[in-house]
Amino acid sequence: MTDIDNKIEQERERARAVCDSEGASSGECAVAWDSVEEMQAEAAHQRDQPKKNSLESYCEDNPEAAECRIYDD
Repeated sequence: MTDIDNKIEQERERARAVCDSEGASSGECAVAWDSVEEMQAEAAHQRDQPKKNSLESYCEDNPEAAECRIYDD
């Protein structure tokens, strides 16, 4: 599992504990599950980001390199 997946699982456990102690209809329970949903949305967003190829990574680190120049037409 990735780091964000581990954090989501920890947040789920915390939400379950809050709901058990405060009640399923409590505001604290709703807030805890909202936090889980936000983390899941962020994980989905990160998975949707296109991966950089080696040239893009190189140019990000070395924008002044000849290979990274962008010319206007």
